Amino acid sequence: MIILEKKEWKILAWIIGVFAVFYFVPPSAEWFNNSVVSGVNLLNDYAKHHVLTCLVPALFIAGAIGVFIKKDKVLKYMGADAKKYVSYGIASVSGAVLAVCSCTILPLFAGIRKRGAGLGPAITFLFSGPAINIAAMFLTISVLGFQIGIARIIAAISLSILVGLSMSFIFREKTEKGKLFLQKEEGANVSGKIMFLFFTLMVGVLIVNGLQIDKTIKYSLMGLLTLGVVVVAGFKFAKEIRNQWLEETWNFSKLILPLLFGGVFVAGFIMPLLPETIITNIVGHNTVLGNLIASIFGAFMYFSTLTEIPILQALIAKGMHSGPALALLLAGPSLSLPNMLVVRGVLGTKKTTVYVSLVIVYATIAGLVFGSIM
Repeated sequence: MIILEKKEWKILAWIIGVFAVFYFVPPSAEWFNNSVVSGVNLLNDYAKHHVLTCLVPALFIAGAIGVFIKKDKVLKYMGADAKKYVSYGIASVSGAVLAVCSCTILPLFAGIRKRGAGLGPAITFLFSGPAINIAAMFLTISVLGFQIGIARIIAAISLSILVGLSMSFIFREKTEKGKLFLQKEEGANVSGKIMFLFFTLMVGVLIVNGLQIDKTIKYSLMGLLTLGVVVVAGFKFAKEIRNQWLEETWNFSKLILPLLFGGVFVAGFIMPLLPETIITNIVGHNTVLGNLIASIFGAFMYFSTLTEIPILQALIAKGMHSGPALALLLAGPSLSLPNMLVVRGVLGTKKTTVYVSLVIVYATIAGLVFGSIM
């Protein structure tokens, strides 16, 4: 009798599951064909508009964090022993300048987590990064109005801290403190000025990508910034340091990209299956159910950077209440099915389930409060 290991059983289960799906799908099923096309189209859109300009720079930044950022610096401001008002305050606004979505924030989250950031501050950063950025703030105020724009800013910062504190309270990191993340390690021997320039150039690529400016100017600036990164890495880093950076970037890529692309396809696949008219009717009132549905819908759907705003604009025009609209604004950009799959790979199933649940619950409450005030 052949005895399979746990990993082998999972592979077998996936093989049987995929086979069953294709075996039992009715021939020429229109709903299936539409969903497959939708999934491919979403992958195509993501590949064209987000992989090269957002995801790839974020992966290189994550690799740089893994090599160049000393753990004691991360632990000083975002570690388990740091003062909470400092760690959570920095984490809640540090992603504000990055125009990233729930997927492109993942390499940065994995990077600071690996370097010793406490679970709470890391989760706060994971939530706030895509939920609040400069481009999203101005575009929300411009398109959806000043009141919901300001409400989004305040609620996103508040909820990011609340979710982080809740995760830190639920999952005590006694075993991680001083053991898993504090092993002694020599940092890369590069001057502070060069490091500052290197990270400024890389982060600048993400910032410029989020600007609403002429595409020719935007891509020219991004090209110059990228060239600057190459020049700094080529002339100021030793060969060993460059190799470490590239290796660390590749490690993050292997962890994130397969799950990310699979999740994006699944999100696109289920889009045509969602009863949009029914959802619109339900979220037309500021009820617990309406806000909860808006939060769940936002949490499981994939919104690329800033796309949640025109989608909400259309839903509001059809009668969506301001409460559920804010709930979707909070849960949508911060979570997505691809995001959940990758976070599960970093944190595990239990912590990921709790994190997703907290975001949905807090977004629902925030929507109810805002809807009752407006």
